[in-house]
Amino acid sequence: MATASDGDKGPAAAAPPPQLESFLAIGLDQRTAENALANRKVTANLTAVIAEAGVTGCDKSVGNLLYTVATKYPANALVHRPDLIKYILSEKIKNSAQLDAALSFLSTLGPDPLDPVKFEDACGVGVVVSVEEILSTITDVLNENMEAIVEQRYHINVGSLCGQVRKRHPWGDAKLVKEEIEKRLVEILGPKTEADNAKPMKKKKEKPAKVEEEKTVAAPPSEEELNPYSIFPQPEENFKVHTEIFFSDGNIWRAHNTKSILEKHLKLTGGKVMTRFPPEPNGYLHIGHAKAMFIDFGLAKERNGHCYLRFDDTNPEAEKKEYIDHIQEIVTWMGWEPYKVTYTSDYFQDLYELAICLIQKGLAYVDHQTPEEIKEYREKMMNSPWRDRPIEESLKLFEDMRHGLIAEGKATLRMKQDMQNDNKNMADLIAYRIKAKFDIRRPSYYWLLVALDQYQPYVWEYSRLNISNNVMSKRKLNRLVTDKWVDGWDDPQLLTLAGLRRRGVSSTAINSFIRGMGITRSDNSLIRIERLEYHIREELNKVAPRTLVVLHPLKVVITNLDYGTIINLDAKMWPNAPDSDASAHYKVPFSRTVYIEQSDFRLKDSKDFYGLAPEVIYGDNPDSIVEIRAEYDPSKATKLKGVLHWVAEPSPGVEPLKVEVRLFEKLFLSENPAELEDWLGDLNPQSKEVIKGAYAVPSLANAVLGDKFQFERLGYFTVDSDSTPEELVFNRTVTLKDSYGKAGPK
Repeated sequence: MATASDGDKGPAAAAPPPQLESFLAIGLDQRTAENALANRKVTANLTAVIAEAGVTGCDKSVGNLLYTVATKYPANALVHRPDLIKYILSEKIKNSAQLDAALSFLSTLGPDPLDPVKFEDACGVGVVVSVEEILSTITDVLNENMEAIVEQRYHINVGSLCGQVRKRHPWGDAKLVKEEIEKRLVEILGPKTEADNAKPMKKKKEKPAKVEEEKTVAAPPSEEELNPYSIFPQPEENFKVHTEIFFSDGNIWRAHNTKSILEKHLKLTGGKVMTRFPPEPNGYLHIGHAKAMFIDFGLAKERNGHCYLRFDDTNPEAEKKEYIDHIQEIVTWMGWEPYKVTYTSDYFQDLYELAICLIQKGLAYVDHQTPEEIKEYREKMMNSPWRDRPIEESLKLFEDMRHGLIAEGKATLRMKQDMQNDNKNMADLIAYRIKAKFDIRRPSYYWLLVALDQYQPYVWEYSRLNISNNVMSKRKLNRLVTDKWVDGWDDPQLLTLAGLRRRGVSSTAINSFIRGMGITRSDNSLIRIERLEYHIREELNKVAPRTLVVLHPLKVVITNLDYGTIINLDAKMWPNAPDSDASAHYKVPFSRTVYIEQSDFRLKDSKDFYGLAPEVIYGDNPDSIVEIRAEYDPSKATKLKGVLHWVAEPSPGVEPLKVEVRLFEKLFLSENPAELEDWLGDLNPQSKEVIKGAYAVPSLANAVLGDKFQFERLGYFTVDSDSTPEELVFNRTVTLKDSYGKAGPK
């Protein structure tokens, strides 16, 4: 075995983190201290608490209470933490029961002024519980439970016994109570036997007797299901800490509205909820934006507040007036009314002045690093060489940037945050570019508001809406449109709101779909397209009248019906239409010549086929069949096997109304094409089928753009914008089959 001599001691052990020494100095055991260091948030909080306490060492009992403060203190009452620490150091609060009561009191109080009398009363300050009182109460509790103690022996619930004592002496020494009860149990029961050490057997629950008729009572809907906006606070409640911003030097910013800032905001807004819907006008809105609208506009409407439509017009190269006009129009179509329409560019002067304020506070600087250099320095956690330039110099350079005296890309304004922070979103983010774009990322949002003493709005982060067999990013949608994989932004195959509308989907169905999902912030899980179709189908079933169309006509001549005879049958537009209501019916002609679906005819009958099949076969190729000769039973005595639909010649030799019908399938073959590298290669070549020469009943001739119908046995359809006076065009909105609804909506 090799050993190191005094002159060769081998590699030196890594020095422990400086915080470990201070954690151990307040009495924490080694494991607790190391676990605290493993958690960045606990490390920062405990370091701050020790600094506020101003101690370099203390008794273990005090240190454990300080550790509890660091890990459990309510974020909305941080202004009172130094006061609580003083109570602990002075031993006015000296046990966990008192501290728990104090934390509960402060959590309810929040940032409001602290009333020392009420606080001390709530957490037992000054209340002295003698050892004699505790021992006497323990005796009483044990006597009250003696029968159970003798029966259960050491399997008795000691925690329950302790709880009975604490109920009578909430500020008593909990440790003393537990130790004394355990000691008394040994005195009463003697040494543990083998049975005492055995694990108690769990009793099997008896199955309840079966009831012949079980009635399931549905659980009442939750408050969020009844009102999805109930999860949001009221404006006057916006005083809690939004986020804690940790710095590499152990400092912590706790972003929350001060009382004066909140009062100023409430006065300015009249206490109303103010929200915004801020789309970038670089494309058409899709169904994901419907979720944002439902939250932004819906919350404002529910609270009798206001929602701004704020165009984020900071990227002129990608923006078009077409997109701005579309967004305003589609917001109205979705059922929302903006309080005001504004543009980010309206506030460029305000943003410029705020940038000046940042520089003057020493919290921003003009930087000349290239993007590559910025990336390198961030990876190495190194400060920019221009980070500490004089404030006056940054002000002068920033003014030059504004007037175009510095070439594009040669200078940026960066926020002076924390380059050594583990959170890369605190690594001196770029706040202002030459193009006058004020660029702020969400993780640094509250840093900026705190730095500028601005009101901090309540920010709700919710999951992105991803629907199966579709792409939802504007970049990919733009690619589909630009490269003509689809026929424009309103192609019915797309989940753009314009595309859904053209397909026949109503804003009511879309909002019902969004509401049914709830306002989730959990993850970006994939929602199956069938879930959306369920809500579409539910809506159309209520509003779409029934009618008859044959997609692939096959001629049938009724041989026992006289030539020229036309029987006009009454068909119901709605399943429950009363027979006496003529307006709820439409005429279906039945003449000598009718047309049925080709799929409703076979040369050979079978038990599972419910269409037409001949009694005598004259050929074996169904594709060669151009006409069928059949008879009808005017007496209706024949037992029916199935149901067919037809379209008849409206008069002898006159072709039925001819229409074009477009059928749509899933646009992509894979459930999640967005995660594929070759996502365009996943496009479904059978996603669209155009059927020319379909036949419709005469009443459909009066259909106009936007009208919706249920084509019996085929699905729900709407009149398309490509329709002309000579030929109507129908898009299939959704099929009749409902694979999602069988399991019930959510």
